[in-house]
Amino acid sequence: QVQLVESGGGLVQPGGSLRLSCAASGLRLDYYAIGWFRQAPGKEREGVSCTSSSDGTTYYTDSVKGRFTISRDNAKNTAYLQMNSLKPEDTAVYYCAARYYYCSGSSHEYHYWGQGTQVTVSS
Repeated sequence: QVQLVESGGGLVQPGGSLRLSCAASGLRLDYYAIGWFRQAPGKEREGVSCTSSSDGTTYYTDSVKGRFTISRDNAKNTAYLQMNSLKPEDTAVYYCAARYYYCSGSSHEYHYWGQGTQVTVSS
């Protein structure tokens, strides 16, 4: 049974940092692209970042470039999203998702999803 479990969310002040983790079980993470998505109240789910399995290529949505960093540790079967210089507009539930090999900007193309972790940026 495949499971993705996110952790690391919480309440942080503007300008602060959080590191989200996505621990995978039931699959070998090195065969999968890992995407991070987020969904704020009343808004559609949006892609935040992705790292492919084939060559480690990374992608970021424009609003997080220079602030967020995606990474993976295949030995630990875990992916991460380091979030720095957080802004109130980053507040959302963050999800990790997996699909074979290559990144996709469409959430519909991901096979497996975690349950989400809440990130709240507020003073």
